Amino acid sequence: QVGGFAWENCGDGRDPVVLQSLSVAPDPISIPGSLRVSAAVSSSKAMASPLKAVLVVEKALGDLWIQLPCIDQLGSCTYNDVCTILDNLIPPGTTCPEPLLTYGIPCHCPFKAGSYSLPASDFDLPDVELPAWMTNGNYRVRVAVSSSGEELACVKLAFSLQSQ
Repeated sequence: QVGGFAWENCGDGRDPVVLQSLSVAPDPISIPGSLRVSAAVSSSKAMASPLKAVLVVEKALGDLWIQLPCIDQLGSCTYNDVCTILDNLIPPGTTCPEPLLTYGIPCHCPFKAGSYSLPASDFDLPDVELPAWMTNGNYRVRVAVSSSGEELACVKLAFSLQSQ
């Protein structure tokens, strides 16, 4: 459905990491603004380096869906080593940022097998200078995470963005 938040797992049913629930408010998502997210994930397998993430980002243009290119690490990008990116964002040895810390959600590889849940938590979306092609509109995103060629997780999201 277009114009509403939706998600689904897109693996073959054998992926070890599965999104159990995800809710996001408001809809459409407003930038800048506050985003309330709750989620639950279960993993039957540890996720260790190298973790590869492949994003396909599409934007609705009338009745067409246009795949957005990867520009400055935004858009339909392939990240070959998510673990290193996380280490650069949050130096190893420092505590994970809230609300991850409170709910015992790890922010570094390896991610142990198990269930992780984030109760409804508010995140501030700053007024970032997004390129014009990444502002208002309806989007679809497919994220596939793999390690050494084995798919670990696949999730599809649909959402609307509204920037001030």
